[in-house]
Amino acid sequence: MTRVYVDMVADLFHYGHVELLRQARALGDYLLVGIHADEVVLAHKRKPILTIEERVACVAGCRYVDEVLPNAPWITDRDWIEKHGINLVVHGNDYSLEDLDNTHSVPIGMGIFRSVNYTSGISTTEIIRRCKESATPPV
Repeated sequence: MTRVYVDMVADLFHYGHVELLRQARALGDYLLVGIHADEVVLAHKRKPILTIEERVACVAGCRYVDEVLPNAPWITDRDWIEKHGINLVVHGNDYSLEDLDNTHSVPIGMGIFRSVNYTSGISTTEIIRRCKESATPPV
């Protein structure tokens, strides 16, 4: 059995997230999804709008996901991989090589890393922009 792992923030869960999870699940038999804690995300991005409990619940409800791992580390290291019996680590191809080297160098070095296509046109940042735009009264 191939255990596939994806880590994510999963804030404002949307179809781009679902597509990432669908593609990852297609690479194996069992999909584990690590969700980063608010404090971890805040150190690298903006503070999530949804709490970690809300984000975990959204991801757990996705039909492609077999298991959700709250409080996942930002950097996927050998201890995490071994602890969870991970055979393949997947990430969207939206990360630069430098970002991947910072966060996924261990699975890359182990030869167990794969990237999948990023879904263009949708992101949490885009949803936030749309919300701000729709909340602005017309002039």
